[in-house]
Amino acid sequence: MGEVEIPALRVGDVRVRMILAPINPADLNVIEGTYPLRPSLPGVPGGEGVAVIEEIGAEVEGLSEGDRVLLPHGVGTWRQMAIVPAEQLIRVPSEIADEQAAMLRINPATAFRMLADFVDLKPGDWVVQNVANSGVGRAVIEIAHQRGIRTVNVVRRAELIEELKQHGADIVLVDSEQLVDEIAEATEEGAPRLGLNAVGGESALRIANVLASGGIHVTYGAMGRKPVRIPNGLLIFKDVSFRGFWVTRWYQQATIAERDEMFAELFALAGEGLFRTPVQQCFRLGDFKEALALAAEGGRNGKVVFAPQAK
Repeated sequence: MGEVEIPALRVGDVRVRMILAPINPADLNVIEGTYPLRPSLPGVPGGEGVAVIEEIGAEVEGLSEGDRVLLPHGVGTWRQMAIVPAEQLIRVPSEIADEQAAMLRINPATAFRMLADFVDLKPGDWVVQNVANSGVGRAVIEIAHQRGIRTVNVVRRAELIEELKQHGADIVLVDSEQLVDEIAEATEEGAPRLGLNAVGGESALRIANVLASGGIHVTYGAMGRKPVRIPNGLLIFKDVSFRGFWVTRWYQQATIAERDEMFAELFALAGEGLFRTPVQQCFRLGDFKEALALAAEGGRNGKVVFAPQAK
């Protein structure tokens, strides 16, 4: 925790004040030194959040003081203020609550891209995923349900079944050695064409084993800290493709137009009531030790969030 001097505004820049910034698992990985991106020290953690514009530099168009915005990918959000190029900001519509806006850039965006970029899914198609109760998993359920795409959702605790069904999940199953047979029985009229894996190990293999011929298996996380094992038969006889997805890479490669197009859809979905991630507790930046300890605990009922302006 430290203080830095805020530089003067340059042409095309704006000064923003942070409102809310969540703590995500990837943020903890950055602090641990286990994430692929390691900011130079002294650095500012935090992968997403919502801010308000307080001052606008010369030659900035389309933004006004008081507008709420999402910061660009790669700008640490666990701070009170920042100077950011205006063209990299995303203006948040007035109907989107701060809590929703603060958590749109990572999990809903990851779910949105994985459902859009790997398989041309049609209404009635099946998608299978593990860690379905995660932030990404819930967003996958909600987006798929809204589009008429059916989901098979794998969890580790039976008490999550009814909750996820209320979010729009079609099938929720507890992970076990019988999972492959259970999924095959539940989706007998058409095997899943897309599988989403955030665990690795045996869970990833079970997801792969239920995919249709020519299906695509996408890994976007490694919560189980075990590698994805690919049997030769899945490659030879079922032609299953194994891919990876990292939303940071997508942001690095996307054009501004592609980014804006995606967020227009995400904002529209959020306006319909999707992505309402509960907040368990807000912390001041000065209480970061307590905040990080709570964020690292399992079994929470909501996100841990920084409110950088709180006294």
